[in-house]
Amino acid sequence: MKRLRLTVQLLFTILSNGYLYGFLHGKIYQGNLKYACVPGLNCYSCPGAVASCPIGALQALLNRQGFRVPFGALGFFFVIGSLLGRFVCGWLCPFGLAQDLLHKIPVFRKRKRLPFHSVLKYGKYIALFFLVCIGSAFLFGGYAKVPAFCKYLCPSGTLFGAIPLLAANESLRGQIGGLFYWKLGILLLVILLSIKVYRPFCQYLCPLGAIYGFFNRFSLVQIHWKEEQCIACMACEKACPVALSRDEISRSPECIRCGRCVEVCPGNCLSWRPR
Repeated sequence: MKRLRLTVQLLFTILSNGYLYGFLHGKIYQGNLKYACVPGLNCYSCPGAVASCPIGALQALLNRQGFRVPFGALGFFFVIGSLLGRFVCGWLCPFGLAQDLLHKIPVFRKRKRLPFHSVLKYGKYIALFFLVCIGSAFLFGGYAKVPAFCKYLCPSGTLFGAIPLLAANESLRGQIGGLFYWKLGILLLVILLSIKVYRPFCQYLCPLGAIYGFFNRFSLVQIHWKEEQCIACMACEKACPVALSRDEISRSPECIRCGRCVEVCPGNCLSWRPR
């Protein structure tokens, strides 16, 4: 299961960032595919990105002149969320893959959660409301139309977008300012935390995870627990990278459906199946 998931993550990352010319010349692909979104957090400004990030698309629609309900983005979230829930986070997100790889680095004593997890986990909902919705003038009309999450917080945009663009495009390097160093600092903090704590950005700050987590209880893709067959060995809880209990597996908004619980269950009490 681990190898399969890693393979899917790598292939999806390559597929969604396959514009090689952009990496070589520091140019952003702006063809028709950019009007479509990929499910995961994949920055529009990544020079290899062939499609858009759904959070970035939501902010762009909210930033249009005059307020209009962003039906296109909301429909995308509803369809993908209803089908997959946070399976997207576990299998189809390039920045999730980056955090997974960082966590494999054999330094530090590993942790599944940060202290005060029960409070910090709501950070992603705060980011969704204040940076995505309010920051994009959802409540403030025409006075604050700023893609605040992308501009001030998103480490994925810095890693996959800003750094490759600056590396390949000399003219852009002369425009580096304080905002870039702020974003670079956030990225470095997330990198350091990711080496010790499993997916800190996904657990505590990602607004996309907050949206998909809402769909976990009723999405089509589920991990089913056959409670009557369970021998209470707790192997699933020990294997869960985000420290969920048996009752929370698949249904909790924190579950990224990585499948580790299914892999280690000795009695086949956990299995993938449609709802």
